[in-house]
Amino acid sequence: MKLEQLQHLIAIVEHGSLRAAARRLDVPQPALTRSVRALERELGVDLFARQTTGMVLTAEGVRFHRRACAIANEARRAREEVQQPGPDYEGTVSVALSIMPHLGMLPEALPVFRRTYPKVKLSITESLMPAVEGALREGSIDFYLGAAPRLKPAPGLALQHLCDNTRVVVCRKGHPLARVRSLKALAGAEWAATTIDHNAEEDLARLFGAHGLEAPRVMLRAHSALSVQVALAQTDLLAMLPKQWMSFAMTRDVLDVIAVREVLPAPAIVLVRRPDLPLSPPAEFFSDVLLRGLPRG
Repeated sequence: MKLEQLQHLIAIVEHGSLRAAARRLDVPQPALTRSVRALERELGVDLFARQTTGMVLTAEGVRFHRRACAIANEARRAREEVQQPGPDYEGTVSVALSIMPHLGMLPEALPVFRRTYPKVKLSITESLMPAVEGALREGSIDFYLGAAPRLKPAPGLALQHLCDNTRVVVCRKGHPLARVRSLKALAGAEWAATTIDHNAEEDLARLFGAHGLEAPRVMLRAHSALSVQVALAQTDLLAMLPKQWMSFAMTRDVLDVIAVREVLPAPAIVLVRRPDLPLSPPAEFFSDVLLRGLPRG
């Protein structure tokens, strides 16, 4: 079994067909076919089901692909660390951040990282657990930083609690409800909910219910920070968001906080990674500079 064969298999899965993978890898399609068939003969199983629409992993192929990704990613990291030590490192750092670190930690950490590792490529995914569990296990994402998941991560991943957090009610500047001071006064409003940091729609219903109020009307579900910002800035929708939204200048200039007296808890902030694999030097450094922005107190 050769590393090149594993890379061929991963490329076929990513691109869905031999032809597309061969084009991406710049290798002849017959050579790619021979590579996969040799790997299947060595393993004694079919890794792919050949279909008219492309190539689909078999059950055995799914299990093998997971391991192949981990091996290929760790081989890449090992090669980068040996060949590019110190500030001339030219590798890649891939992380997943929920919206809290995007707004509350990344603005300060990014310029520090770029000055220290100017040749490293950054890949940043806006997401939350457990959507990135698979990528963390296989090593294609170095670490996740953000809102804690409701359930513990799957075996093979370590979760570190970093700090607790709170939310605020956010609206556009000049909103007619901007000066109210209780959730009860917001009971008739329409809301936007986000899945960026958590299932905020469930949290809204639970929070209002704890104060004897009916669940608010959620009229928009957003899957990105930009969608939330546009919705709040251009309509009378409200949203319950991590307090770090208002520390970011681009957000602060167009949005306002409704300072209700009730405490609005938010998911804790956690770091999730594979404990059995060391982070590369730039990934470790990026994690460190991000954590400098943790809320204090």
